Amino acid sequence: MSTYLLVHGAWHSGRAWDRVVPLLVSAGHRGLAPSLTGYGDKAHLLGPEVGLDTHVDDVVGLLVEEDLTDVVLVGHSYAGLVVSAVAHRVPERVGHLVYLDAMVPLDGESAADVMPVTRHLIDRALESESGWRVPPLPELPPPAGLFGVTDPADIAWLRTMVSDHPVRCLQQRVRLDNPAADAIPRTHIHCVAGVPEGFARRPVPPVQPNGEPARVWELPTGHDCMVTMPGELTELLLRLARAEAA
Repeated sequence: MSTYLLVHGAWHSGRAWDRVVPLLVSAGHRGLAPSLTGYGDKAHLLGPEVGLDTHVDDVVGLLVEEDLTDVVLVGHSYAGLVVSAVAHRVPERVGHLVYLDAMVPLDGESAADVMPVTRHLIDRALESESGWRVPPLPELPPPAGLFGVTDPADIAWLRTMVSDHPVRCLQQRVRLDNPAADAIPRTHIHCVAGVPEGFARRPVPPVQPNGEPARVWELPTGHDCMVTMPGELTELLLRLARAEAA
């Protein structure tokens, strides 16, 4: 049995994984999908002081409290920053890192460094009435849709969970200063349909930090693949468990 810890991206909550967790469980594994501070059941904790470090503490705290080890740690979108920092904080608890259409930072970078279009969101938040709230991205015409979701029923469901993102999450710089984290194998899963202009991802280096060849898989769907292709995404995640077992 593998343990999958699924970390949602900006504006979402742990409910984003509601279609994936049951599939992992039915395959005999454990799936955990917590909401980060400020979202879902922790929405009442949202405030200007919530930042990237807060969310890293959320995930590290869960790993330690549950005494989890050899975890498949999956970070979607913004959570690529989160899982990267978690792996450097507690590398002994992470068996595999999965960057799911995610930001992949270098040491000392912020979200704005990884994806420059984010600077526009930061500026708008700082100039807004609140001074710190970043509202969800607007729905765009297909194929971009709402975070890559185009089915009207799925969009309606997604709207029930998305909420404002604290600007501090996009401003804080990630700390990746533990060489032990380099030994953790990585997999990148890219969603290749309906990518909005300005959201191009960085190329994945051909060699992982542990010296193994890069592993990059693609899904022919939009950004929120856990909503649009939960079965196909789960199959890729299960492939990691089967590879470990072999």
